[in-house]
Amino acid sequence: MSIVTATEEYVKARKLGTKEYQKALSEGHYTYLPALDDLIGSRTTMKEEKVGTKEIPLDYVVGTVTKGRQDAFARNFMPMLAPDTEFASKWISLYNYQTEEGITDAITVLEFMGKFYVIEGNKRVSVLKYLEQPTILADVTRILPEESDEPEIKLYYEFLKFYKCTSIYNITLTAGGAYYRLAEYVGEDLEKAPWSEENIMDLRSAYYTFKTVYYSLGGKNFQITPGDAFLVYIEMYKFDELRTPVADEIKKNLMQIWKEIRIRAYGNQIAFSEEPKLEKKTVLPIIDNIIKKTYSASRPLKILFIYDGDPASSRWINGHERGRKEIEDIFGEEVQTSFAASIVSDEDFDATVDKAAADGIDLIFTTSPIQIENALHAAVKYPSIKFLNCSIFLSKSALRTYYGRMYEAKFLLGAMAASMAEDHRICYVSNYPICGAVANINAFAIGAQMIDPKAEIYLTWSCLKNESWMDYMNENGLKLISGPDLVRPKKDDKAYGLFKFDENGGIVNIAYPEWKWGKYYELIVQTVLNDAWDAEASSNKDTAINYWWGMSSGVIDVFVGDNVPFGTKKLVSMLRKGITNDMYNPFEGDLISQEGPIKRPFTPKLSPEDIVNMSWLNDNVIGRIPDYDELTDIAQATVHANGMAIVTKSTLPEILEDDEST
Repeated sequence: MSIVTATEEYVKARKLGTKEYQKALSEGHYTYLPALDDLIGSRTTMKEEKVGTKEIPLDYVVGTVTKGRQDAFARNFMPMLAPDTEFASKWISLYNYQTEEGITDAITVLEFMGKFYVIEGNKRVSVLKYLEQPTILADVTRILPEESDEPEIKLYYEFLKFYKCTSIYNITLTAGGAYYRLAEYVGEDLEKAPWSEENIMDLRSAYYTFKTVYYSLGGKNFQITPGDAFLVYIEMYKFDELRTPVADEIKKNLMQIWKEIRIRAYGNQIAFSEEPKLEKKTVLPIIDNIIKKTYSASRPLKILFIYDGDPASSRWINGHERGRKEIEDIFGEEVQTSFAASIVSDEDFDATVDKAAADGIDLIFTTSPIQIENALHAAVKYPSIKFLNCSIFLSKSALRTYYGRMYEAKFLLGAMAASMAEDHRICYVSNYPICGAVANINAFAIGAQMIDPKAEIYLTWSCLKNESWMDYMNENGLKLISGPDLVRPKKDDKAYGLFKFDENGGIVNIAYPEWKWGKYYELIVQTVLNDAWDAEASSNKDTAINYWWGMSSGVIDVFVGDNVPFGTKKLVSMLRKGITNDMYNPFEGDLISQEGPIKRPFTPKLSPEDIVNMSWLNDNVIGRIPDYDELTDIAQATVHANGMAIVTKSTLPEILEDDEST
C-alpha cells in the first residue's frame, strides 16, 4: 500500500481518536488511555502469574501499564498526534506492514481483573483495533488481587476457574455464580479442569456465532455483556442445540426471547404481584369484547397440572391436587382440568407437554421448583400456552411463578406459640433453605418475641442428610414444636403444624398454616377468563411477573384448633386483621439479626426482594442456615432450582453500627 493511502488511513484513525476524546471530555471521563499503575498503585505486593503467549481479544485491551506516551492515544487506542510526527510515521509503517505481511510479533501485557494493559506494543494495538481485528498475540502476565468477599473480586476468581478450564478470555459474565451455571449448561464442572476439547470448541463456536447475531439485532445498545445475553439464551434453549450453531436459527430464537434479554439488560427486574389483578383495565371495552377469547362448555379453558410426585403420598402435591379439584367445582364446564403425576425425567416432561400442546391445553401449572428449567424450555417452545411454576423469584417473562406470603401465617403462629410456651422455648422445623423460607423462620421468631421477649426459637431442618428433626427435638427437650406445615396423606400423622406433647408423650395439635390452593388457582384462572393475564404483562414491560399473594387475597391463612385458649384466639384474630388490612408487617421497623441490627426503628417494611432473599436469622433464633453439602439429594435439587443465594455463601446485609437510635 502506498504511503499516501496509509497516511489517509492514519488521518481517519486520528479523527476517530479526536471524536472519542471529545466524547470523554463531554461526559467528564478521563480522555486518554488509563494506566494500570494509576488504578492500582504499587504492584510490588501483588502476586504475579505467568500466563504465556496467547491470542487475546482486542476488545479487552483497555490501557497501558505506565503513563509513558499515554497522551498519544485517545481512550479507544486511536492516535491523537499530528500526521507529520515521528509517532504518526511509525504508525503508518505498521499499518503498511499489517496490510502487506501481517503483524506476528507478540505485544507484552499485564492482565488485571480480566482486562489487558500494554507494556510494549501500543501502536500495534492501535493499528489492529483500527482494522477491527478481533484478537492480537500477546505475552501475558497476570496480576492477582488479594482474595476477598468483595463481589467483584469473587466474580474475578470465579472467572479464573472458568479460564483454567477453557482458556477462553472473551466470555464475560457479570453475576456471581454465572460461570458455574454456564459450566453446568455445557455439561461440565468449574472445579474440574480442563474441559473436554469438544466442549471447549463447541462453546467457542456457539458464542462467536451468537455474539455476531446478537450484535446484528442491536445488542450493543444494551448495558450488558454479550456473555450475559448468551447465558440467558442457553437458559431458554438447551446448549446442545448450539453445538452446530446456525445463524438464522439463533436469530429466530433470539427474536422470540428478546424480551428476556431486555429484562436481563434492565437488571432482572421482577414485578411482585402482591394482590390479584382480576379485571383488565380498558379504554375501548367494545373492541376488547370483540377480540376477547371466551370459554364455554363447548370450548373450555383447558388446564394441565404436572406433578413431579404422587398426590397420594406427597404432602405438598396432595394440596395442589385438592386445589385442582376445587376449581373444577367452582367453574364447572367452563374449565377442564387434568393432571400428570410422577413426571420426573426430562424426557417424560417434554413428552407430557408435547401431548398437552397437541390436545389444545391452554394453561399448565408445574407445582415444584425442581420443574423450573423444564417448564422454561417448554414455555419457549410453546409460547401460546401459559406456563406457571410454584416458586418465587424468577426473572423470566415466559414463565410466571406463584407462591404465598407464608411468612404472614408464620408470624401469627409464632405469637400463638409464645403465648403457650411455658419454658419460653419453641422448636421450629424448616424444610428447605429456598427463597422465602428464612423469612418464614424470622416472622415466626418476631411474632414470638412480640408476645414473650424471652422466647427462644430452636431452629432445625427436615432436609439434612445426617440429622433428624425428631432427634433434635428430643435431644433439646423441646415440648412445643412448629413442625411440617402439611399433614401426610393417607397416614395417621399428627406431627404437623404447631403442636405440643402432653404428659403421656402424646401429640396435641394446636394450629397449622393453611395453603388454600383452591382459592389461589381460582384467582389465577379468573385472570385468564377475564382477559387480565396479557394486560398485566403489558403494564409490566421489561419485568417478570411473580405472583406473591397472601392472607389479604385469601390464599394463606391459619387454622386454629379447639385446644387454643380463648384469649390466644382473640390475639390471633387481632393480628390477622392487622396483616390483612396492611396495618402491620413483621418486617417493618427495627430488625435485629444474630449478628446485630439490620434495620432501624420507624423505617418502612423490607421490599419483597429483601424478604424473599433474606439470609439472616433473627436474634432470638438458636440455629443456623445449613450449607449445601449438608442437604439431602432432593433438597439440593430444590435449592439449586430455586436459585437461593444463601447456599452459595452470600454475605449478610450490611450490619448497622450500634448507635443511640438503634
